[in-house]
Amino acid sequence: MDLSFASFWDQLMGNPLLLLAVVLTLGVILVNGWTDAPNAIATCVVTRCMPPGAAILMAAVFNFLGVLLMSMVNATVAETITKMVDFGSNSHEAIVALSAALFAIVVWATAAWYFGIPTSESHALIAGLTGGAIALHGGLEGVNGSEWIKVVYGLVISVVMGFALGWIICRLVIALFRNVDRRKTEGIFRIAQIVGAACMSFMHGAQDGQKFMGVILLSMFLVNGQDMSQGAELPVWLMLLCSAVMGVGTSIGGKKIIKSVGMDMVKLEKYQGFSADIAASISLLFSSTFGIPVSTTHAKTTAIMGVGAVKRLSAINLSVVKEMGMTWILTFPGCGLIGFLMTKLFMWLF
Repeated sequence: MDLSFASFWDQLMGNPLLLLAVVLTLGVILVNGWTDAPNAIATCVVTRCMPPGAAILMAAVFNFLGVLLMSMVNATVAETITKMVDFGSNSHEAIVALSAALFAIVVWATAAWYFGIPTSESHALIAGLTGGAIALHGGLEGVNGSEWIKVVYGLVISVVMGFALGWIICRLVIALFRNVDRRKTEGIFRIAQIVGAACMSFMHGAQDGQKFMGVILLSMFLVNGQDMSQGAELPVWLMLLCSAVMGVGTSIGGKKIIKSVGMDMVKLEKYQGFSADIAASISLLFSSTFGIPVSTTHAKTTAIMGVGAVKRLSAINLSVVKEMGMTWILTFPGCGLIGFLMTKLFMWLF
């Protein structure tokens, strides 16, 4: 199958259903930009290592590099998304169901953004696609259990590893700089945290960028009557497109999420922000290497909680944590149900 931009554009202009699916996917990426991407730079901004504008620009650049380089090394996260559900052999019904699932994700994520709560577009994407497939097939036969179970693995990994690494790395940093004058460490950790934020942005692109590119790739294959995009190389134009839209989304709504993650949950110092960024980056790198789709939000927020727990558990604002936890718990059934209902509605309309 020809995956050049010229071929994609021709199909886009000639197929309204593909146009709808791509526009909705880009909408989800935009929402991801203002709800997920800010997590990568939140600690860097609230500890005053970088101004918001410069941090957002850096996040956009490293998001693209993460998408580009990780896709070249290991694109199994994108493959997992394309194989997680089966929309059947009817290309018309399949693209309608996919569009409905994407619409559900936009609705769900926008509501979470409105209340300033970091939600997981990764889990919303998985839930929406699953709800759409169930509605299309009238049962669970459209869900690939062997691929879906990776989501459960990812949930455990991102929470446990994020918290544990945040605690361990922060303790290690404290031990290494125990006898160093605090004033001398300010400049060191200012630079170190910028590096840490860049690493987080890179890994956000590596994880979430692949997921959304996988969806656009899936829509192209569905329109052409093919049910598998496994083995297809992700084109550079698709990486550029996803990264650009994600960067725009970060600039639109980033400040609200930055405040919620970096200020309301735990009051951070520079060395703590650095520890959280490195811990979350390692967790995401591990998951991406093994092709496990995880939530960048989970990885970063649990890393921040692990860092906060080094001093005392009371340093963590448990009311904010509880609010986030409830949102995460509700994402699968909530977005899945919206995806199911939207698929039924879209099938009736189209």
